Amino acid sequence: MNDSRDFIEWLGHDMSLKILMLLENPCDLVRVSAVSSSWRQFVIANGLSKKLCLRMFPQASTFAHVVEVKRPVETVGTGMNDSSEWIRLEREHRVYASLTQGLISFPCKDCISDAICASSTDNYPEESIINTLEPSDRVDHRASYWSSQGARSLDAPETLIYKLAAQLCLITEVHIHPFQAYFQFGFPIYSAKAVRFHIGHPKVPLEPENDYNDEFLNFQEFSDDKFEWTYTSQEFPMAHENRLQKFRFPEPVLCIGGILKVELLGRVQTQEIDGQYYICITHVQVVGRPLSPAFDVELLDEQGKCTLKYYPESLYRLSPAKSLEGESSSSSPSRFHRFSASIRTWEQMIVNTFRGAGPLMIEDDDSDYEYLD
Repeated sequence: MNDSRDFIEWLGHDMSLKILMLLENPCDLVRVSAVSSSWRQFVIANGLSKKLCLRMFPQASTFAHVVEVKRPVETVGTGMNDSSEWIRLEREHRVYASLTQGLISFPCKDCISDAICASSTDNYPEESIINTLEPSDRVDHRASYWSSQGARSLDAPETLIYKLAAQLCLITEVHIHPFQAYFQFGFPIYSAKAVRFHIGHPKVPLEPENDYNDEFLNFQEFSDDKFEWTYTSQEFPMAHENRLQKFRFPEPVLCIGGILKVELLGRVQTQEIDGQYYICITHVQVVGRPLSPAFDVELLDEQGKCTLKYYPESLYRLSPAKSLEGESSSSSPSRFHRFSASIRTWEQMIVNTFRGAGPLMIEDDDSDYEYLD
């Protein structure tokens, strides 16, 4: 006889939960919730979208609340489940499902938006940290690089602090190009021995973007006083070579707060004129996925607990991202439009599960996007 009992009812709560927690793609979890009203209630009531997001990106555990701002489409209630608790669970399901999809699908780009400060500067402002935002070691017919002050010790460290393109970024790697002094005898390269990265958030709000004055940028001993570092990478050895060196994190790191500190450890090159050791950097680049404007965070306390804000309407007005070479992706409009359409379809798919519509199929084409390994 044909058994028409519900799969989840037949297996029971615990076994069904174990099976669904094995899913690794947020698309699959949303498709499960679109099968039937009972499956949708099971997925939402057990917070499976949130659990999947936290499993893939543990840093998301700092989200104390989630908020949807100006939803373009209102969902239809389910009658007996229209309670404040159920509304909260539905909201978390939509937001965490969209967040996880965005974290694995948004195109990679350079995530640095501005330089904040350096632990020291030898000749300010000519050798300011601002110069490291430029990929070339020559700008307007002059050398472009940041230089530390000289030190007698080989172990003297330096730090560079940057503001990222969004308060919520998924960082995969950092690139650093040591400076070769082509105007000095022997063409010395002023690299560091090693590098380490810290990710975090400011303890107090920073000045508005592009409003940093000279005194602010030249202010020393700024890092530990004003920032809370929530992630510290391993120590990476740096080659004593004039090239862009790539340092990839073992796992992508979700940066909440939008601040990166580059810690340069140890010195290898002396300057002939004074016999002191220096570190000089031409360019710093952060590769990852900024989640703005679809997502933003509002910090609640110094420990990093925050509110996650989701702007569904922004998915309909995404602008082309800059490539890592600094050129617009307008040269490949079809690829960008397919990406935007897929994200909008993903949002509509989630909405349809709450309206009782059948599952909406999404065409998966890995060749169109850059995914994490």
